[in-house]
Amino acid sequence: MKIAVVSNDGNRISAHFGRARLYVVVTVEDGRVVGREAREKAYHTHAHHHDHSAASGQGHGLGSGARARHQEMIEPIRDCDLLVSRGMGAGAYAGLQAAGIRPILTDLRTVDEVVQAYLEGRLVDHPERLH
Repeated sequence: MKIAVVSNDGNRISAHFGRARLYVVVTVEDGRVVGREAREKAYHTHAHHHDHSAASGQGHGLGSGARARHQEMIEPIRDCDLLVSRGMGAGAYAGLQAAGIRPILTDLRTVDEVVQAYLEGRLVDHPERLH
């Protein structure tokens, strides 16, 4: 089982999937952590990336070009089972699901908290954190 967590510093969970700088990928086997690595993530930007999809009546991250950006962002974690973020747009959420990666929106703050919650069976998805 591989859990990808979006982060900017390798410790705290990013509030926005699209703007996160990197992935922290934690490998869990037999109820314990057996690996942890950082992976580069495409489309990191400090400025909010608008595709003006709201003007067309679509949700955030659903406009033209968004699907290709999401696919490029997902590519480095194709081998992962879960992706954890503190927030993301509906397009990224759907793109992860289509790639066979379960998106989890959390209110937890750190990678270690997420891993511990997963190991204890209490990692909860908060879809109300979609934006």
